[in-house]
Amino acid sequence: MRISVQSEPLAPWGLLAEYEQQLNARHHGKHGACASFVGTMRDFNEGDAVQGMFLEHYPGMTEKALQQLAEEAQAEYGLLDVLLVHRVGELRPGEPIVLVAVWSAHRKAAFEACRSLMEDLKRRAPFWKREQLPDGHRWVEKNTTGY
Repeated sequence: MRISVQSEPLAPWGLLAEYEQQLNARHHGKHGACASFVGTMRDFNEGDAVQGMFLEHYPGMTEKALQQLAEEAQAEYGLLDVLLVHRVGELRPGEPIVLVAVWSAHRKAAFEACRSLMEDLKRRAPFWKREQLPDGHRWVEKNTTGY
């Protein structure tokens, strides 16, 4: 399992390929499915244009919360492994924010676990978003409900 919070730009597909190679060395022939999700920053929210965003977190606390979410998903869905990488700091529209990937023996568990883990992350992870609008800043008070 790998949990990471980083301020550097996120290259999700390279991270996924790299982790898949490491996973195959540890679990060769054990997994039959990988489901992944990559979230990117939109240039709109709540009907307004968004030019950028600053994503804040509490170092240590955020990683611990993400670790707990991943462990819960691993236990509930019988996952072989989890990769969860989240960006913080300054972001621009189109940039990747989050990568969630899970591996399991079967596709049903992988699909369900990936979605569940992402939804739990949106609801429970300690991140705070300040959006840059054309006429100023605003704090995002609730996460979008669009699935």
